[in-house]
Amino acid sequence: LGVTSVVDAGGGFQNYPDDYRVIEQLHRDGQMTLRIAYNLFTQKPKAELADFQNWAKVVTPGQGDDFYRHNGAGEMLVYTAADFEDFLEPRPELASSMEEELRQVVTFLAQNRWPFRLHATYDESIERALNVYEEINREVPLTGLHWFFDHAETISDRNIERIKALGGGIAVQHRMAYQGEYFLNRYGQQQTRRTPPIRRMLAMGVPVGAGTDATRVASYNPWVSLYWLVTGRTVGGTQMYDETNRLTREEALRLWTIGSSWFSTEDGRKGALKPGQLADLSALSADFFSVPEEDIKHIESVLTVVGGKVVYATEEFSPLAPPPLPVSPDWSPVKKFGGYAPAKLAPNQQFGASCAHHQHQPSRLVKPAQWSGGHLGFWGLGCDCFAF
Repeated sequence: LGVTSVVDAGGGFQNYPDDYRVIEQLHRDGQMTLRIAYNLFTQKPKAELADFQNWAKVVTPGQGDDFYRHNGAGEMLVYTAADFEDFLEPRPELASSMEEELRQVVTFLAQNRWPFRLHATYDESIERALNVYEEINREVPLTGLHWFFDHAETISDRNIERIKALGGGIAVQHRMAYQGEYFLNRYGQQQTRRTPPIRRMLAMGVPVGAGTDATRVASYNPWVSLYWLVTGRTVGGTQMYDETNRLTREEALRLWTIGSSWFSTEDGRKGALKPGQLADLSALSADFFSVPEEDIKHIESVLTVVGGKVVYATEEFSPLAPPPLPVSPDWSPVKKFGGYAPAKLAPNQQFGASCAHHQHQPSRLVKPAQWSGGHLGFWGLGCDCFAF
């Protein structure tokens, strides 16, 4: 898919440092094929402050190198501040204890200059969190921390202005590409047209980055997200946004590259092909700027380079391909079908050549009809983790 970096929001209850040792081993052995900036996600309701106090004794923001580095706190800061993203259900009301619990944690983070991020779907949740942040900012300035909200689907213009005034940003993901119909049914067309209001965020000068929130609520495929940003449509074809809330292809790609580098405090270090920035790039199967809109979500990488090293190659670049990685778990469809399950194959159509990446022969690469899914392809479920 051409992904060269991820920002891990620490979900799935990954406990630091125990659950990070496998990545640390890969890093020590020089076997990482993408860059990771990781946030630490609190583990214990009502003991969130203690988690961050303990972690602050053993790791500092920015600790690591360009391949593997600590990125701060979140996206869970305190459990009482977390709303959920299921638009089949009514908006949740946050507990009355949220403000005091959040104040303690964010004050500690700001005092120790830890960047932080907070999961917040609804404007009502963002409003209450900003009340806390503004109070803290009067004593401990938040500027320069690269703090931000994740998601912010229903954020108001007023709260975008408040985020800008405090030096924060907004990370958006394409959950609406998958849940847009549910949101439309519950909240109506007028609200759906600006959910999330990405064009307004950009116009108001707030840092904005794009990602996927994979794999809990959306696919990890960046091209599906880019399709959504450009077309304003769900994967089911529902048109949610008119031109006032859609992006040009250049604008959408910028959010995925230069824009997102701000959120890992690496702006100026990655996101552009220019001297002095990291040597990461992908050659694509089609021209993103000229293919028909419906074909954007079918784009894949044919060559991916990270740190000047080829980490993936296929088609005409196959001779450059590194040895295939072992597939884990061993029941994964990737082991049988290879790659991201190309969406354009007809039912029971075979691939025309063996898979250079996983060494399968054409006779084994038969795509069952129930996985073809027409032009939408196969959308699988993943594990309970998050990545931006």
